Amino acid sequence: MFVAIRNTPRDYAWGSHTAIAGFLGSEPTGGPEAELWLGAHPASPATIVDAASVGHADLVEWIAADPVRALGPALAARGARLPFLLKVLAADRPLSLQAHPTTEQAQAGYEREDLDGIALDAYDRNYRDRFHKPELIVAVSDTFDALSGFRPLEEVRGVLETLRAADAASERPEPAALDLLEARLSGSEPVQDTVEWLLRDGRGGDTGEAAWVVERVTLLATSDIALGSPYAESFATVTDLAAEYPGDPGIVISLLLNRVRLRRGEALYLAAGNIHAYLRGLGMELMASSDNVLRGGLTPKHIDVTELLEVLDFTPIAPPRLEPETPSPGVQTFRPDVPDFVLHRVEAGADAAHVAIDGPAIVVAEGGDVHLTGALGGTDLARGTAVYVTPDEARLAVSGAGIAWIATTGRAPA
Repeated sequence: MFVAIRNTPRDYAWGSHTAIAGFLGSEPTGGPEAELWLGAHPASPATIVDAASVGHADLVEWIAADPVRALGPALAARGARLPFLLKVLAADRPLSLQAHPTTEQAQAGYEREDLDGIALDAYDRNYRDRFHKPELIVAVSDTFDALSGFRPLEEVRGVLETLRAADAASERPEPAALDLLEARLSGSEPVQDTVEWLLRDGRGGDTGEAAWVVERVTLLATSDIALGSPYAESFATVTDLAAEYPGDPGIVISLLLNRVRLRRGEALYLAAGNIHAYLRGLGMELMASSDNVLRGGLTPKHIDVTELLEVLDFTPIAPPRLEPETPSPGVQTFRPDVPDFVLHRVEAGADAAHVAIDGPAIVVAEGGDVHLTGALGGTDLARGTAVYVTPDEARLAVSGAGIAWIATTGRAPA
C-alpha cells in the first residue's frame, strides 16, 4: 500500500530560508525552514494526504490503530512503533554541539528522571524517551559542513602549536592563556579533562580562566598564521561560531573535533556518543526515532555537563564517513551498524532500479518525478512529495527522472 504523506517544515532559527523550498519546488515562506520531518515521531508526525484512505489523519494515529497493516506483523509485535525518522535538513547557521545516548543509557536516564519527577517537557529534562538516536546524514547540496567526533590527538597538538605561533607573533602575546589549555591537554584523559573544564568553568560569564581562553583563541583564530595553517577551516569555523555564540566554550571545543566537508552524495554516520554539530548545508538525515539530545555548547538550551560526560565517547577518530554499497545499477545503499534504519538513494537510468524492503518505508522524490511499483500496487511522486510504503509491497521498482530517497528498516526484525 502506498500512502501519500506530507508535513510542514519546522522553523528553527538556524534553518535556511530557501533550501527546503528549493527541494520541494515550493515558494519560500520568508522565514527559516530547518527540518521537514517524514515519520511518526509524536512531536511532528507526517500527515496523511488522503486521510479517508486509511481512516486516520497522521502516521501516529494510523500506526496505533492498525499496526499490523502499517508496520507488518514483526514490528507490530515489538511495540507498534516506526523505528526511524527521515528528515530533510537545511542548516544556514551552526546547530548546537550534541551527542545521543545508547539504548541502555536512554532507558536508565528516562527512568531516573521519571523517579525524580522531572516533567517530559521540562527545560532540564535530558531523556524524553527510552530510545537511542544514532543518525546518518547524506549531503544533498553541493557541500555540507559539520563537526563530528574528537580528532586525533596529534592534530589537536598541531592546532595548539599553531595557536602558540599566532600568539607569539601578535602585538600583545598572552601565552598564559594557552598554558591553561595545554595543561588540560597534557593530563591522563586529555580530551575529557579539557571538555569538562571548558564547560564547567566557561559557562559562568566572562570571569573564569576558561572564558579567557575562549576569548584569546577566538582572537588568534583570525590571524594570518592560523588561516594559513593546515587547520585553516577549523579556525575559520571558530570565527563563525564566535559570531553566533560569542564567548561560548563550544568555540574552543570545536578545535578538538573533526571539521568535515561532505560533497554531494557523501555521508556521515553518527553513532551513540559521537559529539557533532551541523554547520551549513542541505542534507537527507535518517535516524532512530528518538528525541534524546545531550547538548555540549553553542546553544542557550540546557546543558547537563555531568550527563553529557557520561554519554560522550572521547576516543579520537577519523571523520566517521559511511561509504555506500552499490547492490545494483542506480542504487546506493547507506547501511549503518544498527537495525533501525537503512537509506537507499536511487537514480534510475533507462531501466528501472530495484530495492527490496524488509519493513515499512518512506520515499521522497528529489529533483523530478519518480514512479514506484511494488508487489501490490504503484504510485507516482512529483518533485518534493513523499509516500509511506507498507512492507507487503516487498520490492520496489523505481523509474523516472528524479531521485528516490528510500528510508526503511535495516533488516527484518527477529
